[in-house]
Amino acid sequence: MIQLRASRIAVGGAMLLLTGCGHAPNIDIIGSFFPVWMLCLVIAIPLAFGVRMLLLRFKLESEVGPLALFYPCVVILFTSLLWLIFFR
Repeated sequence: MIQLRASRIAVGGAMLLLTGCGHAPNIDIIGSFFPVWMLCLVIAIPLAFGVRMLLLRFKLESEVGPLALFYPCVVILFTSLLWLIFFR
């Protein structure tokens, strides 16, 4: 009885989560549909290079901690911000 109730709750929760997917967030670029996050990522990478140039110019790159962790986080930050600003 408890197992049946747990499975019904799990199925009901999955159905509620799946109803939130109204459509795929795609954009049409020259006849091909690309995910929006991919466009945001392509824009975010040059922005991260710009952050690196600013940090080098003001000699602050040594202050940010592990660079292998910092710059991917900057790219993720810019990607998320671009998606929120333009596509949400």
